[in-house]
Amino acid sequence: MGKLYLVPTPIGNLKDITFRAIEVLKEADLILAEDTRTSGKLLKHYAIETPMQSHHMHNEHKTTEQLVNRIVAGDIVALISDAGTPAISDPGFLLTRACIERGVEVDCLPGATAFVPALVNSGIPNDRFVFEGFLPVKKGRQTRLQLLAEESRTIVLYESPHKLVKTLAQLADYFGEERRVSVSRELTKVYEETIRGTLKEVEDHFRNKPPKGEIVLIVEGKK
Repeated sequence: MGKLYLVPTPIGNLKDITFRAIEVLKEADLILAEDTRTSGKLLKHYAIETPMQSHHMHNEHKTTEQLVNRIVAGDIVALISDAGTPAISDPGFLLTRACIERGVEVDCLPGATAFVPALVNSGIPNDRFVFEGFLPVKKGRQTRLQLLAEESRTIVLYESPHKLVKTLAQLADYFGEERRVSVSRELTKVYEETIRGTLKEVEDHFRNKPPKGEIVLIVEGKK
C-alpha cells in the first residue's frame, strides 16, 4: 500500500519551504496540485520533475475514489495547494478522509499557513483563538456574524481584497466600532503589510487605500 502526503507550500516567498517537503515532492509518484500552472513555478524552481495532476474543488468529488485506489495499489501521492497547507480553506479534506477510511497512511508535513504569522504579529491575544476562514457570502452570513459577536476568543478570518471594506464595516456593525483588528496582506511577499487598530480605523484606512493580495483578519474577542 502507498501513502498520502499533505505538503505545505510557500504562501509567497519561495524560500519558505522545508527540506523535507522538497524531498517528498521529488520522491512521490504523483503530485496533486490545485492549479498546475501555479505549482509548476514552484516545482521548476526546485527542479522537481514528478508528474503533476489537477486536484481542486471542482473535480475532487469525481477523482477522489480513483486516487485512493491508486494509493492503495502502492503509489506515493503528495497533495499541495496553491499556497499554504492543504485542507486549510483549500482542497484536501475529502481525499484525506477517504484515505483514512480505506486504511491508507496519511502524513501531513509541518509548514507554511497564512493565519499563523498574521495571528502572532497581530498584537491581539493568541493563546485561545477560533479559525473561521471565509465567512459565508450570502446565506448564513448574518447568523454567523451574530454568533461571532459573542465569541470571547480571538477570531481568524480570510477575505478577498474587493470584499475587505464591506466585511470590516459589517464586523463594526455587529461587534462595535472599537473592537480591535489586525489586517495582514501579502504575507512573506515584497509588499507585505499589517494594519492594526479599531475596526472603524482599519475600515477607514482601506477605504482610502484599496487593498490588494491575500488577506488575513485577526479580530479581538468579546471582553
